[in-house]
Amino acid sequence: MSHAPQVDKSQVHLPQIKVAATYMRGGTSKGVFFNLMDLPETCQQAGSARDALLLRVIGSPDPYGKQTDGMGGATSSTSKTVILEKSEQAGHDVDYLFGQVAIDKAFVDWSGNCGNLTAAVGSFAISSGLVNADRIPDNGICEVRIWQKNISKTIIAHVPITNGAVQETGDFELDGVTFPAAEVQVDFVAPVDPSEAMFPTGNLVDDLVVPDIGTFKVTMIMAGIPTIFLNAEEIGYTGIELQDAINNDEAALSRFETIRAYGAIKMGLISYIEEAKARQHTPKVAFVTHAQDYTTSSGKNVSAGEIDLHVRALSMGKLHHAMMGTAAVAIGTAAAIPGTLVNLAAGGGERSAVTFGHPSGTLKVGAQAECMNDNWTVKKVSMSRSARVLMEGWVRVPALSEL
Repeated sequence: MSHAPQVDKSQVHLPQIKVAATYMRGGTSKGVFFNLMDLPETCQQAGSARDALLLRVIGSPDPYGKQTDGMGGATSSTSKTVILEKSEQAGHDVDYLFGQVAIDKAFVDWSGNCGNLTAAVGSFAISSGLVNADRIPDNGICEVRIWQKNISKTIIAHVPITNGAVQETGDFELDGVTFPAAEVQVDFVAPVDPSEAMFPTGNLVDDLVVPDIGTFKVTMIMAGIPTIFLNAEEIGYTGIELQDAINNDEAALSRFETIRAYGAIKMGLISYIEEAKARQHTPKVAFVTHAQDYTTSSGKNVSAGEIDLHVRALSMGKLHHAMMGTAAVAIGTAAAIPGTLVNLAAGGGERSAVTFGHPSGTLKVGAQAECMNDNWTVKKVSMSRSARVLMEGWVRVPALSEL
C-alpha cells in the first residue's frame, strides 16, 4: 500500500515578517508611516515589491471593502501610507512620499499628495531623528521643511515643541476629528510653479462636455492637487449634502466618475478614458455653492454667516467625510482668483482667505495669489491641522514572494 508523501507545511507557510512602523492621524486622515531605511531592502525603491508590501499592510485588495485583514479603515481617508527619509534636497529636512492604497483593487496610486497627513509628517520626522537636533528648539515651534516627492513641492509644517519633544496634546479643534489636539500650521509653498499652468486650458471657467450626461461649467485647477470644480445646482444638488446622500447612490457615483474621467482628459492628465481607472487619486472632483445654513454629519448647526461657501469633494470614488488637505489648497487658491466657480460661489471679488462648509463642519484656508503677465501664480497656501501618534512598533505581514 503506497502512502502520499508528507508535506512539511512549515516550508509552505512562511512566518510573518515585521516592519517598524507608526500609525498616525494627520488632519482628518490616518495612515501607516515608515522610515525608508526600516523597509525590507527590496522595498526601499519604487516597484512591485514596495507596492505588494503596502497593499498587504493596509489589507488590500479586499472584495468585501472592509480591509479587515490589514491596517486600513475601508475609506479613502484611512487607506494611506507614508514613506519618509532624510532629504538630500537643499534647504529641506525630510522627503515625503505618499501612497494612496486602493481598497478593492491591487494598486497603489503615487500620483498625488495627501495634505492632511502632511500635518503628521513633521511630527514623525522629528521623533524619528530625521530633523537635525540643532533645528529643534527646547520650547516653541519647529519649522520642518518637507520635500513632497510625489509632486516635487515644498511644504512647511510648524510643529509645536515642549521640553524638546513634539507636543501632540492641545485644545485646537478640527471639524471631522472628535478630540482636540495641538495645532499644526501647514504652509504649501508655491504649490504651482510659475513655469506651470495653474489652469491647464488657460481658462478660469470651461465648458466640459461629458457624453450621455451633459455639458457643465467647470473650473479646472492644478494647485495642491488637480481638481475639477462644478456648480452644485448644475448637477442637481443643493451643495449641503452629507455622505449618505451621494455614497448610497451608485448612479450618482458612476456619473461623478465619468465627469472626473472626461475632466482628466481635458486637463491633459490622461489621454484615454480607460486610463482614469488606474488613476483614482487624481484629479479630484468637487462641487460648490453659496453659503447657506446646514447641519453637519455630527448634528452641529452651522449658519450661513459663519462661512463663505460650501464645498463637497469626492475622493477615490466616494464623497469625503470632511475635506482633503490638498483639495483645500485648490479651494483656497481658486477662491483667491476672481472669476473661478469657487470665487463666484464665495461672492466674488478679491479674497485672501475663505471659510467653507464641508460635511463635518468648516475649514478656513488662506492663499496669496497674484496675476503676472496674464498668468496666475500662488505664493503660499496655509491652513491649520493637528496630528497624533496612535500606535508605534511593528506592523506584521505574511512573507510575500515579491520581497
